[in-house]
Amino acid sequence: MNILRRLTHQIINNRPFIIRTCSSTPDVPDFEMKNPYEKEQIQCLLCKHNIHADYKNVRLLSQFQSPYTGRIYGRHITGLCKKQQEKVESEIVKAQNAGLMAYYLKEPVFMQDPELFNVEKPLRPHRF
Repeated sequence: MNILRRLTHQIINNRPFIIRTCSSTPDVPDFEMKNPYEKEQIQCLLCKHNIHADYKNVRLLSQFQSPYTGRIYGRHITGLCKKQQEKVESEIVKAQNAGLMAYYLKEPVFMQDPELFNVEKPLRPHRF
């Protein structure tokens, strides 16, 4: 049985690969085209604009913190990728420990900043 498996594996692997080329007739489809049904890869807000979170950029970090409770919003609300979400959370903690950000309240100066995401309509529903 093992010999039969090896032989079939060798036959399958050693078959020449057939490449279809386009002919000059317009009726023949183009096999070189991209898949039209392939979904576009979604990038998070920070990755798309190549923004690096830093603990000194308090204005950016305050967007990811609740203005009334100081709670850091989750990925399902912010829409960030896992890597960027962890980076933002660590930078917020670093800024709070350095005394640049408040723990419980958002600075009143940053209350009028434009919203990066809608807190009321998260990407994934939550329990509150």
